[in-house]
Amino acid sequence: MSEGQTAVSQGLGGVRLKASSLRDQALRVIRASIISGELRPERLYAIGSIAEQLGVSITPVREAVLELSREGLVDLARNRGFRIREITERDLDEIVEFRRMIEVAAVRKIAERKRLTDAGKLRELANASEKCAAEGDWVGFLDNDRDFHMGLLAHLGNERLLNVVGPLRDQSRLYGLDHIAGTESLMESTHEHHKLLDALVAGRADEAAAIMDRHLLHARGIWAGRVEQAGAETGGAEGAG
Repeated sequence: MSEGQTAVSQGLGGVRLKASSLRDQALRVIRASIISGELRPERLYAIGSIAEQLGVSITPVREAVLELSREGLVDLARNRGFRIREITERDLDEIVEFRRMIEVAAVRKIAERKRLTDAGKLRELANASEKCAAEGDWVGFLDNDRDFHMGLLAHLGNERLLNVVGPLRDQSRLYGLDHIAGTESLMESTHEHHKLLDALVAGRADEAAAIMDRHLLHARGIWAGRVEQAGAETGGAEGAG
């Protein structure tokens, strides 16, 4: 099968790659598969096997894995493949705490400065996230969710902010997604994207900040397989669990 063909069988997260930007597509799919827990730290993954699942040659997968290694998400095993880098519960708590410190403040500034006037593209991404969540397509869900949040923060025009938040998001682990597939709580959490956009377009800074804070806590709450405590939105990252 050539790289330009579309295959019938299913790969990681049920995803098969198309001919354009194979390296970038492989990077996004493998990264999302790490975050969702489809790829786990305790296993050794052969690049050839991953390439076969995605329906492409080894080259774009090898390039994607090298980039993930530079990002600190995987460890290379010479001539054997790669392993997902282990990350501790404390690491994950610290990541979410740090994200709350910077992303909530960023969203508040976007609202106060009325930087978001046309939310059309972001609403498309929000709709795509909800659709993927309803179908249990975690690769698609995480990919669209990443594009939504990074696209939103881009409205501040601060490249350093994006360079910090992107890697923090990619270090997350959301192993609880399978357990809440199709549940009302999952759909409510994904619909927060639209509530956030409504608040931002209207310039309601306090409301937007509160929604963003609550939304980020899901990364250590229901999306991570934990029960979220009532009032956790004001109790710090350690309150979600």
